[in-house]
Amino acid sequence: MLNKTKIAVLVSGGGTNLQALINAQAGGIIKSGEIVLVVSNVPGAYALERARMADIDAVTLSRKALGGQAKFEEALQSELLSHGVELIVLAGFLSILSADFTSKWPDRIINIHPALIPSFCGKGFYGLHVHEAALAYGVKVTGATVHFVNEVPDGGKIIAQKPVYVRDGDTPETLQRRVMEEAEWVLLPEATEKISREILIKKERAKHMLDIGTLLRENTYPGRGIILGRSKDGKKAVVAYFIMGRSVNSRNRVFEATEDGIRTRAFDESKMEDPSLIIYHPVRVFEGSTIVTNGDQTDTIRDSMRAGHCYRHALHTRTFEPDGPNWTPRISGVVTPDGKYSLSILKSMDGDPECCCRYFFEYDNPIPGCGHFIHTYKRDGDPIPSFEGEPERIAIEADTPKEFAALLWDSLNADNKVSLYVSYIDIASGKADSVIINKNK
Repeated sequence: MLNKTKIAVLVSGGGTNLQALINAQAGGIIKSGEIVLVVSNVPGAYALERARMADIDAVTLSRKALGGQAKFEEALQSELLSHGVELIVLAGFLSILSADFTSKWPDRIINIHPALIPSFCGKGFYGLHVHEAALAYGVKVTGATVHFVNEVPDGGKIIAQKPVYVRDGDTPETLQRRVMEEAEWVLLPEATEKISREILIKKERAKHMLDIGTLLRENTYPGRGIILGRSKDGKKAVVAYFIMGRSVNSRNRVFEATEDGIRTRAFDESKMEDPSLIIYHPVRVFEGSTIVTNGDQTDTIRDSMRAGHCYRHALHTRTFEPDGPNWTPRISGVVTPDGKYSLSILKSMDGDPECCCRYFFEYDNPIPGCGHFIHTYKRDGDPIPSFEGEPERIAIEADTPKEFAALLWDSLNADNKVSLYVSYIDIASGKADSVIINKNK
């Protein structure tokens, strides 16, 4: 079926949770996803028959028959990819997946556990063992948890929980049944729909994101460019800045690290003609915020923030660069400690040196895997036309700053590129992992 998240369900036994998912799909509770594959690691498991009766592809993959965990996961991955699976649901799957496998499916594997995590969970807690432990401990409330799966058994982020009261006279069997009926069979379909819908939303957003490599390869001279965004896992703020040059003076530069960011300097001091517009601090970090610009307005913004003002206040004291007839725009960006970011451009109106147009773009809820790209020039020319419109929305797929820097550097025009800076900033800790690439060495 079109426009639905493709789901694989992994099971080991009778498949009561699988049946709950099948019923929820038929009843319209799961409307954003479609179960396309059922996999059991136990030959003859009744769950396979449930799948066949629902006209769902079902396969058995035995770790023993395949020759171990690595071979099992290799065969499982092959089945998942051949069916176009986007979400894996563990519904009574009594086998621990390796870190190597789960790392290939970040936030794309969910599991139902018959207790309120962090109680009665982890290695050894499955099936009746969970309910035996709950009764032995004497808890008055138990329940079920749906969580993301990572390398730690039952250790992934919790998606949803539902409580179930323990009754006097409960046995492990009666408690197990009531937790299934009151919690598991309700919670798992609801969580599956929630995550399926989120995947669809991400896919729809991705349709409207441009490929930064293509943008750069198709433009021989975007000039100086700023990219701000969020890493694919949503945990890191992404900052990138590059410079290009057509003249000997512009090309005679390198980036070098400073205590609070980076600065430009002449590669060959004897060839430096005019340092006024090409020697500056493109990046400074101030009180956890990262400021990136294409000129000395980096310091203007920092000083304004130090005085208790915002970046807008600072930029209202500045205009575009005085380098007619190009009147190069001043582009600026600020990333706050929580990963929110803003971009701006100050540019002349149709080349008029008397009129400065100021545009500000603010992104309060950055999307994982998405960034915005603004650059000084629309394309090469004489005079060079200024950037127009909103910052371009791009996809950020690279997991590390090194990977992203390689993509950007390889895509920039070989003759005109000069220097590149990329930083991935961990939002939780504020720690930055940065890369500098210089053409001049």
